[in-house]
Amino acid sequence: MLAAGCAAGPGADDARGPGPAPRPPGASETGATTGTTGATPSPGTTGTPQARTGSPLAVKIDNAPAARPQTGLEAADVVYVEPVEGGLSRLMALYATRLPEKVGPVRSARESDLELLRQFDRPTLAFSGAQRKLLPRIEAAPLRAEQPDGSSGAFVRESGRSAPHNLYLRPGRLLDAAPGAAALTTGFTYGAAPSGGRAEKARTVRYPAARFTFTWSGARGRWLVGMDGTPAVEPGGRRPAPATVVVQYVKVRESRFRDFRGSNSPYVETVGTGRAEVLRGGRAYAAGWKRGSATDGTAFTAADGSPVRFAEGPVWVVFAQAG
Repeated sequence: MLAAGCAAGPGADDARGPGPAPRPPGASETGATTGTTGATPSPGTTGTPQARTGSPLAVKIDNAPAARPQTGLEAADVVYVEPVEGGLSRLMALYATRLPEKVGPVRSARESDLELLRQFDRPTLAFSGAQRKLLPRIEAAPLRAEQPDGSSGAFVRESGRSAPHNLYLRPGRLLDAAPGAAALTTGFTYGAAPSGGRAEKARTVRYPAARFTFTWSGARGRWLVGMDGTPAVEPGGRRPAPATVVVQYVKVRESRFRDFRGSNSPYVETVGTGRAEVLRGGRAYAAGWKRGSATDGTAFTAADGSPVRFAEGPVWVVFAQAG
């Protein structure tokens, strides 16, 4: 259950430099494929798969202890938990059905983010820098890159916290409105709970220098999130509480990039196959996962090939090192 990380001190980050100027919405990128169509069930429904439409907002969110409490996680449709340098973790939150007033603290992007985001139709990626050699690849990717050096005025520094844990995004200054559930082309299937499974009151996923605990709350019908042994709580008092938690076992290898301390950035391979556990309704279900290409969503299936359906509501996907 360990997600791989390379040795570095707490809070280590990549060597971040100024990125290229943001491309205005609608502009094309080298090698980009825009306007593609696909099908996925709309989150929270059991209806007919919908055509791919709209572009979600993805925000890279700091998860160092100094960055907590984070803002905006409770409003995310999907949260991906990724291993980074030093055995720590970083979050990527996806927004499609609603846009919170503020999200953050915002931090830097990683190489594996580009593969993960290819499943969406030109998503907006809000981040604060990246390793200098990675920035051209972000610029060439089929996405809309937004950094603090842009002219949108969407990024603000807040007092009361020290840099770099004080940068926040105002999503309403990047998108006029939430694009809607059909923009989440994740491949997830929603509906009635699968048969079988086992009772699960709490589940902990450990990284070398971080851990996440998801505790079932019958009163809320959700999994309450804990980070490093402490309940995750938004500044307003609400706790991020996904309806479904996925522990997805993936290959975590070294990338081609290192941070300013020389530590290698882990690369999370999200295309391929493997095993997973799906937590919903206070139960855990064994599953297999498959993502055929970077432009596909990820399917989670039972041993007989039937889909392992998710509960209606937010989803957290925790990437853990495959054994």
